[in-house]
Amino acid sequence: MKRISIKDLAKKTGLSTTTISRVLNGKAKQYRISDNAAQLIISTAQKEGYRPDRNAISLRTNRSQTIGVIVPNIADYYFSSLSRMIEIAARKIGYSILLSDSQEILELEIESIESLISRKVDGLIVLPIGNEFSHLQNVIDIGIPLVIADRHFPLIECPQVFSDNFNGAFKATEFLIKKNHSRIACIQGRQNTSVNNERIRGYKDALKHHDIQFDPALIIGDEFGLRSGYVSAKILINMIPRPTAIFTFCNAISLGALRAIYEENLNIPNDISIISFDHDQPYSEFLKAPITSIDQQTSEMGQIAFKLLMAEISHKDAKNSNTSISSAKFVTLPTKLRKRQSVKSFRSEKNVAENNLQSQDLIKN
Repeated sequence: MKRISIKDLAKKTGLSTTTISRVLNGKAKQYRISDNAAQLIISTAQKEGYRPDRNAISLRTNRSQTIGVIVPNIADYYFSSLSRMIEIAARKIGYSILLSDSQEILELEIESIESLISRKVDGLIVLPIGNEFSHLQNVIDIGIPLVIADRHFPLIECPQVFSDNFNGAFKATEFLIKKNHSRIACIQGRQNTSVNNERIRGYKDALKHHDIQFDPALIIGDEFGLRSGYVSAKILINMIPRPTAIFTFCNAISLGALRAIYEENLNIPNDISIISFDHDQPYSEFLKAPITSIDQQTSEMGQIAFKLLMAEISHKDAKNSNTSISSAKFVTLPTKLRKRQSVKSFRSEKNVAENNLQSQDLIKN
């Protein structure tokens, strides 16, 4: 089929190509084009199946109208949800995304960045896997707009959006403490990343705040994955004494831990409590004991990351035209405690004995 051009629309509407171009680019009011003319152009374009020529737009604006998005694991619901929100936000203003999965491998992350830059993307949103950032700094140094999401690198001068991991972990641990748990284990993710470090710090600070001695043996795990959750939970639940609660650092870890717990014929929360830090999963409410969680604002993170990138792209254009424009830098998103049935108040033998004594005193009085 022949591609419909602006010239074809001009013939069908009787209006100039300039007027049609201005309307299709959203500049009708700026050039005082009547509502009737604008509506005629839009309806005719829709009827004829007009699609803008991206190559022509790219040549005119020096933009490809595409951005690159790199995530650690597209199969993970958290990362796929975040990517989806970026795409929805991009599509609304005529942008497309090129999505790449680094598979939790630094070399693939670097390779993905180089590949996307070679495709002339207007900018990049990267969810890095580790604590190495020299390749990210290189992106900035060559003038490619960059936004980092999910992780935080204080030494990199580019916009970054991430969850308040410290306060989220503090809330999770304190919630367990207020349920009378003191032997609280945590299954961490990839060590020495900003996400993991902040969650460990929140966990430790909550223990310290409530005068509970920190036991290094209760921190276990080495990655944000099912395998780590399963292996770590197996070790924890066979400890003597066994932890009364487990704080997992993501949903994938939680699923692995659940498998281990059920294999040991333990009941959640009667035998052991569990709380997770991650995005609210659709399957959570269908578990035997829906998991209490610290929810991240995944949708908002995706939308903000895209808006920050658009600001960086505009900032780049403004610098090229010697126009002053400011762009936001670090954006921290609060988390929310979602209480479900996977945590119960812990009653130790000491608690039971104290309660029995109180009951006997009441009877005597």
